[in-house]
Amino acid sequence: MQNIFIGKKQLLACVLLLFAAISVLFYFNLKQSQTVATNIQEPYYQGTAKNAVSLIINVDWGEEYLPAMLKLMQDRNIKVSFFLTGRWTEKNPELAAEIMLAGHEIGNHGYSHKSPNNSSLEENMKEISETEKAIYNNTLVKTILYGPPSGEREDHVLQAAAMLNYQVVLWSLDTIDWQKPSADVICQRILPRLHDGAIILAHPTASTLEALPRLFDGIAEQGYKIISVSDNIGCFDNE
Repeated sequence: MQNIFIGKKQLLACVLLLFAAISVLFYFNLKQSQTVATNIQEPYYQGTAKNAVSLIINVDWGEEYLPAMLKLMQDRNIKVSFFLTGRWTEKNPELAAEIMLAGHEIGNHGYSHKSPNNSSLEENMKEISETEKAIYNNTLVKTILYGPPSGEREDHVLQAAAMLNYQVVLWSLDTIDWQKPSADVICQRILPRLHDGAIILAHPTASTLEALPRLFDGIAEQGYKIISVSDNIGCFDNE
């Protein structure tokens, strides 16, 4: 009986030690997850600039319209922010380099334009990292801004960006030009709604190319200038 009693006490001690170890591991894992969560930053939907707006052009297709867009911007001395996918950059290295040489800002739009929300944390990090590498290899630009495909922004998407030291950028005004509306519709969606710090989303489409001169004129007539997204959100204010 004594041996059985001692065995039970030892078993109880082991169970208590195991429970204590599990509790400690749970505590540190919880603290670690809380630390990561506190590093997640909300996306920028607009900036803080006064009398200025930014134009984002997300590029995963539509390269046939980019030379004319770049020529128009060059003629008007306007700089915008192009967010490129990695696969597009690797397929169109000359155009990517031309965007950089023209003085436009370049952001990261993921590698393959797949759904960030439906991808794991690790897959999101890989999408961003591979795009960063593709853009750097072809433009010598180290990207710091991330525009998630389709504007998806689940916590693990923001976490992936934060872990790679990226600022996530979305928009406050959307041309919805991928639906191929007329240039008139694009202008109606944007010009009446302009505001300080607005971030306007567009893509390289035929209707956007047609609308750009009127958009540029309308933005200027309302007293706004076009600046880069990083200037609009104050990316370098603390550097």
